[in-house]
Amino acid sequence: MNIRHTLFCWGPTSLAVLLAASLSAPVMAQSDDESSNDTTLEVSETAIESAELVAVKSPNNLPRGEFRLPEEGDVIGERYTVTVENPEDTLIDIARRHNIGYEEIRMANPDVSIWVPGEGTEVVIPSRYILPPVEREGIVINLSELRLYYYPADKPGIVETYPVSVGREEFATPVGKTKTTIKVKDPAWSPPASMRREAAERGEPAPSVVPAGPDNPLGRHAILLGLPSYLIHGTNRPDGVGMRVSRGCIRMYPEDIESLYERVPSGTPVNLIDAPFKAGWASDGTLFVQSYPQLEENLDDFEPLLEALKRVSELTDDKVPVDYAQIRHAVESPNGEFIALYGPQAPAPEPEEPSPLEQGIFEELELTKASSDDDEA
Repeated sequence: MNIRHTLFCWGPTSLAVLLAASLSAPVMAQSDDESSNDTTLEVSETAIESAELVAVKSPNNLPRGEFRLPEEGDVIGERYTVTVENPEDTLIDIARRHNIGYEEIRMANPDVSIWVPGEGTEVVIPSRYILPPVEREGIVINLSELRLYYYPADKPGIVETYPVSVGREEFATPVGKTKTTIKVKDPAWSPPASMRREAAERGEPAPSVVPAGPDNPLGRHAILLGLPSYLIHGTNRPDGVGMRVSRGCIRMYPEDIESLYERVPSGTPVNLIDAPFKAGWASDGTLFVQSYPQLEENLDDFEPLLEALKRVSELTDDKVPVDYAQIRHAVESPNGEFIALYGPQAPAPEPEEPSPLEQGIFEELELTKASSDDDEA
């Protein structure tokens, strides 16, 4: 039996998923998660159609996106470089081929041209990650990191990770826990009234329904979430994956959402978090931190440096000397770079006296910890 679906994928709206059974009707989806966007970039058609896009495996020779969970610690993957061989390749082509999103590849290669990196150019592939600081179960989406993690229940020693797009500022993707519900293949897309009005104001005609096919902004696969009005779906504009361009939904490369669609059971837990600063132990005893640009809508919710210090304190329990300057550098330069604070891979710390403002942050952290200890007592 085919089911007709009307999906709304536009921020925190009160409209729920409407289901109406039909024996012959095509699957349809209504979503405000349109693909046209001023900040979305164009990628070459030859790259989109190339089988090479999905041919690259993880550095550990597992299928695309898969990594073995470490027996100890929180770090997976590795950072490596590739040399551009095809002069027609863009940096976006290379990113997609190696399971990396737009912002990730741009931050890792600030001096490389997005459009013409050039034959012979070395490109950094930042395929090393600190696992998010939450329970390793189901799907975890770190909004600031623009990355999804999946812990398949039937493969307990594996974690998968893929780049995603999330809601731009005025249509921010919310944080919270939910679960997957219904999966929809080849959805049709019905632009909502608000988008049709906006198009009319621009003098552009807007169709009432976009059928399944290459012009459909939802791509070929969609996974509905229990959080009303949000879903994980593909896209007909894969060049925008790894950016904040959607109206709240989670977009993935077509090959990645297809893989998840086939394997993620309905009812899988989904944890949407915003953790711009991550810290974790590598298997060799090195403590690493990694920081990403914080979402604008959450800038007033917490002090980034204080939150970073709290996270490091949780992992070290004050038994490890921490290089404060390195933490501050990570927070002030949020580019996804791995920074070693302690252990075999860490540089020797340089003595530095904290400023009065920094000293106040330390004191606030101590007061917070003391209050927490009193509550536990």
